[in-house]
Amino acid sequence: MGWIALWFRHLYETTGINLPIFYDPFDRARFLHGLEVTIELSVITILASIAIGIIGAWLQGSHLVWTRRIVQAYIQIFRNTPPLVQLYFFYFGLSALLPLARTSFGTTAPLVSGFIWVCISLSFFAGAFNVEIFRSGIEAVPHSTVEAAEALGYTRLKAYAYIILPLAFRVCLPALNNNLVNLIKTTTLAYAVAVPELLYVSAQIWSDDTNVPEMMVVLLIIYVGLVGLLVWIMHSLEYALRLPGYSPP
Repeated sequence: MGWIALWFRHLYETTGINLPIFYDPFDRARFLHGLEVTIELSVITILASIAIGIIGAWLQGSHLVWTRRIVQAYIQIFRNTPPLVQLYFFYFGLSALLPLARTSFGTTAPLVSGFIWVCISLSFFAGAFNVEIFRSGIEAVPHSTVEAAEALGYTRLKAYAYIILPLAFRVCLPALNNNLVNLIKTTTLAYAVAVPELLYVSAQIWSDDTNVPEMMVVLLIIYVGLVGLLVWIMHSLEYALRLPGYSPP
């Protein structure tokens, strides 16, 4: 790593292209921490939103009218309001209603951290879209398949878990992929509540070193890489789960 740091320092001294994340230990450490926070946000919100989508799609088929109405109200609220407004509602609205926690230094701090609020907010936001995505997949499963499961003695929950959902999942993978890609990009909203993700720490670095163009190029490359990795994983999963009649060509 020493020769890399020397090369980038030489690059700065000779051309003015300043990338301190490669030669300055302090900037490199906080940049890597921001990347770690962004990856954690992405993984947590992706898994949580998929879980919300699966549960919500199942509840939409409930025989109880109020259960379906509650799920539909959730979808309409989170799908039709800006994600930044939702984040502010959780962080500034609900957080203010919770008691304060005492830290080890004897001071008080919010009971729920900004990182957790971002995870909750973005999970509910993407989950609202995932509910509809999974619902569309469920509706693509032939009704005769559901009737066959019932004839074999499957309960509604078991039929959903073992037969309907696996088939629906294959159908809705492309739409799910699009929503999860959008979710990774939406994690930059954590910047608004001072969660030290990639954009937040990059802004600190370019404020200290006045190297906005260089850091923006680095940000662009990293987000293209993160999104590209997710797309590759989803396409590989789509290929591995192909079934005639239940998967896109």
